[in-house]
Amino acid sequence: MSDPFKQLHDTMDQFASERDWDQFHSPKNLAMALTVEAAELQECFQWLTEAQSKELDEKQLAAVRDEIADVQLYLIRLAGKLNVDIEAACWAKMEENAEKYPAERVKGSARKYTHYENGDV
Repeated sequence: MSDPFKQLHDTMDQFASERDWDQFHSPKNLAMALTVEAAELQECFQWLTEAQSKELDEKQLAAVRDEIADVQLYLIRLAGKLNVDIEAACWAKMEENAEKYPAERVKGSARKYTHYENGDV
């Protein structure tokens, strides 16, 4: 695990160990918990307009901040269980996305990369 996440990873390991929660933190369970937290993040935006979602008040922003932290912490815990270097995985994925979505072909479009694989613009 790379430096940006190592201290959080180690702290989470200790936190779970002190509570005897490691027994519950299988990759399957962590992935399931992650989806729950992601849904809670979505809930912060439920029923807001596009404009409202960009102008959260302090209470709304605090709730979003908490849910983002929950999502990130579960990702760090899951990555640790599977020995995945999050930073390296993210850089690799960015390179893959750059190949799938060349700026000169996809600029201004939200279509999935499979649309562009066929040579369509």
